[in-house]
Amino acid sequence: MDKKVYLLEDDRNIAELVKCALEMSNIAVECFETIASFTDAVEKAPPAAALLDIMLPDGNGLDVLPKLKQKYPAMGVIVLSALGQETDKVRGLNLGADDYIAKPFGVLELAARVNALLRRSGGSASLVRGDLTLDEDTMTATLRGVRLELNNKEFNLLKYLMQKEGKALTRENILNAVWGYDEGETRTVDNHVARLRKLGIDYIETVFGVGYKFVYRES
Repeated sequence: MDKKVYLLEDDRNIAELVKCALEMSNIAVECFETIASFTDAVEKAPPAAALLDIMLPDGNGLDVLPKLKQKYPAMGVIVLSALGQETDKVRGLNLGADDYIAKPFGVLELAARVNALLRRSGGSASLVRGDLTLDEDTMTATLRGVRLELNNKEFNLLKYLMQKEGKALTRENILNAVWGYDEGETRTVDNHVARLRKLGIDYIETVFGVGYKFVYRES
């Protein structure tokens, strides 16, 4: 997951203001005006964090929250809303928001809160592909919200495959990158891939005559 934030906000003036403020803090921002366009972008490339307005042309931003947190548990989410009553904030937080900021808000404060959220959630230290998340800081992996029991080699193998997504890798490539040697028993790679698949990770494809590649497929 790159250090990028997606902003779901249909007011273009607010969106531009937020975008400028965050980019001054070296945070890349992509803006969306509808839930449909936002969710489509998230499926293709999940961001490090999301900022959600509530009242949108095609629905309620809060309806997006539980789905985001279930599928992308490492993603930080901040709700931005003109609904600033305590009950509104409590509802947003209970639905999974990491923070709730009422409009109007100060853009400098918002930038500080987004930076704090990225630090807490790991930001670029996480790799996310759909329902699979790797947190490099804590050396943990989750699949569909369930933590996987991986040893160090399994974790590093999965990380390497994800980082090289779509690229066919020879067993020798993998041995060198994960185990640190060019020659050895390539069956070791096969055994570890089999273990990852047994845990439910079905994004690792066999490239016959070559080795393996990681290919994320939307369900």
